[in-house]
Amino acid sequence: MATASFRWILQLHRDVPKAARFYAQGLDFSVNVVTLRWAELDSGPLKLALMQSPSDHVAEKGNSSLLSFTVADINTTVTKLMALGAELDGTIKHEIHGKVAAMRCPDGYMLGLYEPA
Repeated sequence: MATASFRWILQLHRDVPKAARFYAQGLDFSVNVVTLRWAELDSGPLKLALMQSPSDHVAEKGNSSLLSFTVADINTTVTKLMALGAELDGTIKHEIHGKVAAMRCPDGYMLGLYEPA
């Protein structure tokens, strides 16, 4: 048995319920717990924890981790995420292996989207 196992990815957000709604409605995460200060969500084996930022510390542009997702329809997903406050960072690129896009969630975290060809 491994001595360590992955528990979750933690992100700091200004508005935890809004961030939980963003991941649930925009990327179909399952919400296990959501309060004003804490949320726990699942997407397959990925566990994402959201915590209220203890100050105005949130992701700065250019200094964010990137969560990457495979999606069935990149155009529909981009539209849903933009309606929830995300920004498209560049354009949707059409590569030989499929379509890719980079986005920022409302608190500045980077999201990568991939639609296989």
